[in-house]
Amino acid sequence: MRPILRIGLFTRPNNATLTVMNRSHALAVSALGTMLTLVAFTAPLATLNATASTLGADTAGRTWILSSMAIGLGAALLSSGTISDDFGRRRAFVIGCAVLAIGSLACALAPTTQVFVGARVVQGLGGAAIVAASLGIIAHAFPPGPERAAASGVWGASVGGGIALGPLVSATLDRFANWRDAYWLLVVAVVVLAVAAMRVVEESRADNRRGLDLTGTILLAAGVSTLLATLVEGRQGWVQVHVVVLAVAAVVLLGLFVVVELRSDTAMLDLGLFRQPPFVAATVAALATGAGIIALMSYMGAFLGGALGISALGGAFLLFAWSGSSVVTALLARRIPPRFGGRPQLGVGLIGVAVGQLALVGISADSTWVRFLPGLLVAGVASGVLNAALGREAVASVPAGRGGLGSGANNTARYVGSAIGVTVVAVIAARPGSGPAVAASLATGWNHAAVVTAVISLVGAAAVFWAHRATRSSTSIPSTSAVNT
Repeated sequence: MRPILRIGLFTRPNNATLTVMNRSHALAVSALGTMLTLVAFTAPLATLNATASTLGADTAGRTWILSSMAIGLGAALLSSGTISDDFGRRRAFVIGCAVLAIGSLACALAPTTQVFVGARVVQGLGGAAIVAASLGIIAHAFPPGPERAAASGVWGASVGGGIALGPLVSATLDRFANWRDAYWLLVVAVVVLAVAAMRVVEESRADNRRGLDLTGTILLAAGVSTLLATLVEGRQGWVQVHVVVLAVAAVVLLGLFVVVELRSDTAMLDLGLFRQPPFVAATVAALATGAGIIALMSYMGAFLGGALGISALGGAFLLFAWSGSSVVTALLARRIPPRFGGRPQLGVGLIGVAVGQLALVGISADSTWVRFLPGLLVAGVASGVLNAALGREAVASVPAGRGGLGSGANNTARYVGSAIGVTVVAVIAARPGSGPAVAASLATGWNHAAVVTAVISLVGAAAVFWAHRATRSSTSIPSTSAVNT
């Protein structure tokens, strides 16, 4: 590499050095944006009781506090990915930061549950643009091969890092100050990141723009939002009139979306991708991740406090055992030999997650925090492999230059899966009342939920391996993951 050229008191890097610097900046900004989105997503997990008490939230309000950001994410991820590819990934990222900051500010100032829930939906919309654009930025900055694999590992680590930091930051601030301070901190961090992105990230777009699919965008956002609202409201009773109406509306809207996409020349989502095993494998793995381990971990904080009397901060540290170990593994995933492709990593990761979940079965009302550690660490190590592989398979499973689309589709599956999984876990594990008898009942519910989410992970692994086998048997050409990742 040529040395840095010195001109007076200034230095000018040569082109090769500048390229490396640009790539590093793009990766750092993308990873930090994803991490801050996950911090926002997980912040209420550790402070639900304090938040609900301040806002006067009832049981339904608590459910909405936890689920509302997922609605924004699920509604906008796919649309954001497609729009970022066509109109600029940096632009979409910066706009997402601005929307996330506005939503966080509204959370910090919210006087009522309704305002707070609305602000969380806004956070989700902003976070969707950030997450969808981030993988597109990485795909543009890093060519297929070892460099992209390493960058995807960093991105996967940022997912675990955000999940780890969100509850810890909010629980710590709630203990020593106020739960609202976590949202003030988010506002500052996201604004700083947006400024940094404008300065150091190169703008990029897809070579072939598909055009804005406005009808598809509206139908998908409305359909996914209605579906998630059905799941949230359904926890209070599935035969209520408004729940049935929401369910029917979701089916109609999503059905219309499919019809429009099949007929549109500018479809945001080429439904033919679902005939491609690599895309199916990545999407199913993301769905199983959300409905499996993320759903169980989302419930863990409430279970620890309600059944075992573990404090919010203690619960946040236990969650850190899972998410923190996933960060380390995701960073080390780049050392996995290239011959062990992306899809096998997805399958093995899901199996490892299932093993960790099954290790969490057998909890009783007398269990201590130590009982959770082995299962959380096993699930965390496997989650790191899974997150790293998901990041690059999301990009590798779609046409070149459509990284935003791949990111949006993959993360939509993850967050819709988490909404479904959280609903399933809540129905299985929740128990009314209080006292020792109820603590034992809650522990039984937890054990049943852990088994169910482990089965979901195993079914996801089976589907991934089926898709991998279908790819290998249908062609002698190396798999997408082997070539592109």
